[in-house]
Order: sequence, then C-alpha cells, then structure tokens
Amino acid sequence: MIKKYYDMDCNLGMLDGKTIAIIGFGSQGHAHAMNLNESGCNVVVGLRPGSAHTAKAEGAGLKVLDIEEAAEAGDIVMMLVPDELAAKVYREQVAPHMKEGDILCFAHGFNIHFNQVVPADYLDVIMIAPKGPGHTVRSQYVEGKGVPSLIAVYQDASGKAKDYALAYASGIGAGRAGILETTFKEETETDLFGEQCVLCGGVTELMKAGFDTLVEAGYAPEMAYFECIHEMKLIVDLINEGGFDKMRYSVSNTAEYGDYRTGRRLITEDTRAEMRQVLSEIQDGTFASEFIQEFNAGGKARFLATRKKEASHLLCSVGAELRKMMSWLQK
Repeated sequence: MIKKYYDMDCNLGMLDGKTIAIIGFGSQGHAHAMNLNESGCNVVVGLRPGSAHTAKAEGAGLKVLDIEEAAEAGDIVMMLVPDELAAKVYREQVAPHMKEGDILCFAHGFNIHFNQVVPADYLDVIMIAPKGPGHTVRSQYVEGKGVPSLIAVYQDASGKAKDYALAYASGIGAGRAGILETTFKEETETDLFGEQCVLCGGVTELMKAGFDTLVEAGYAPEMAYFECIHEMKLIVDLINEGGFDKMRYSVSNTAEYGDYRTGRRLITEDTRAEMRQVLSEIQDGTFASEFIQEFNAGGKARFLATRKKEASHLLCSVGAELRKMMSWLQK
C-alpha cells in the first residue's frame, strides 16, 4: 500500500526564505501560485512577454517576470507548461539559470521519465502532482480543504528532496486531504495509460460507438445522445461519490442486471490484451516518441486533422443543440 502523509507530517517552514518560481499560469499554474502565496510563501510567476495570463496573475497580487528572470530568482522552480513545450522552455530559458542547491519541480513525470529534460546532477528534482484540475485545487484550498496529491523524488542532491516535496504539497493544500508517495515512472506510465485506455480514448470511443449503433439502427440522434453520452455524468458522479457500489445501488435493477450481463461482452479478453499492448507502448517509449515527433517535428498535422474530423461527428452538433435546453449548463 502507498504511504499517506498529512500536514502534520510536513514542514512548511522548509520553504521559508526561498523564492518559488511558477513557470506558467494555466489550470495548475494559477492554483499552485495562488495557494502557495496564501500559505505565506514568496512566489513569482514566469510568463512569456505578452502572455494573456499576465493580467490575471498580477490581479491576484503576484509578481510576474519573464521566464528567464523567474528561473534566476527561483530557488524552487515548478514547470507548469504543456508537456510538448516543457523541454524547450527548460533547455533554453530555465536551465541556464538553475544553481547548485536549487529544486526543480514538475506536476507530471513525462519529460523527466522520457529524458526530454535532463537536469544537472546538483539539483533536487521532485514531483508534486495534485489529482484534480487546477480550478478544484484552488477552490478546495479557499474552502479550507485540499485535493489529494502525489509526490515523487527523481534526484536527491540535498538529501532533503522528499521533505521539500512534502512542504510544497502542504503549501498548495494537499496535506489537508492526503499526500501519496510514488515514483516518476509509476505516475507517468499509469497517467498515460489511464488517459488513453479509459478516461479519454476508451470512454469517448465507447460513447461514440453506442451513439452510432443506435443511430444506424434508426433511432433518433437526440435519443442516442441522451442515453449514451448525456447520462454518463450521472454514472461517473455516483462512482466518484461512492465507488461502483453506490452506482449499482443507485441505478435501477434493470440497469444493474444489464451491467453484469453485458459489460464483459464489450470489454473482452481481446480488449484487455490490447490494453496490455498500449501499456507496453507507453513503457517502452513508443508513445512518447510518437507524441514528441508529432508535436515538435510534425507540426501537429495529423493531430489537428484528427481533431477536426472528430469535431464534425453528428454527436457534436446534436449535443450542442441539446445542451442549449439545459439551463444548469449555461454560464
């Protein structure tokens, strides 16, 4: 079992006298910066000149610097830019300003695990990865709560890397909920697998296949959307709240019986074998190489073409019309 830590196990004082540079101010960046600032830490935000996030960061009372200036100022530097940009940003704008004794942080292990970022051996290299989107990390902190977080140590030059990871995690509020220790390898490979086989690739393809099956059989697209896509949130919310047990308790007996009868007809041994193949491609670097090639050398041509094709599917237009009827979804 993974060991869990809480605020009582963390020494936030380890961050006293240190400047934390948050590189990026997107979903995670804004939450980390604002939470750490309100935890009493000295925070600066590193952004490119002209960034649309500058006004938001300054409006939150944070000091905004160019990325190079933030890296120079930071004793602790947290990389919170997209995976495909992180290696170039680190290599060209951050690494030249990292000093012996500094601490390099990530919220996802991709670039370290797949050797896209190769840090100097005199740096501590740690991960603090909240298991929730940035807006939730922020809102839970404001409410006096927290989002569980993973920590990991890749390089421990100071002998205190884990303590720094715990302190940082406490500073963003994770110690209120629980901090779990893992490794860069485990976090990266399980994260990519979950996204591809279940959370994004698996679920969206399953919903699309269900929608297509009903429409091809002559049922109204609106009915297919309601039954195969719209109601997914109900099921996922129930699972989030109380696991499979609560979901199966809450749905009808008809639905529960159908669950047991049909699930394994869809997720067959062939499906599980394909999942193992996907995992193998993640573990051996095949996926990472393909992703890096597509985004950094291929100009994202295939990625953008696929995005355009998926957006033209009938379920997208049908869903857009139906969501207009749902007042609770309107901003």
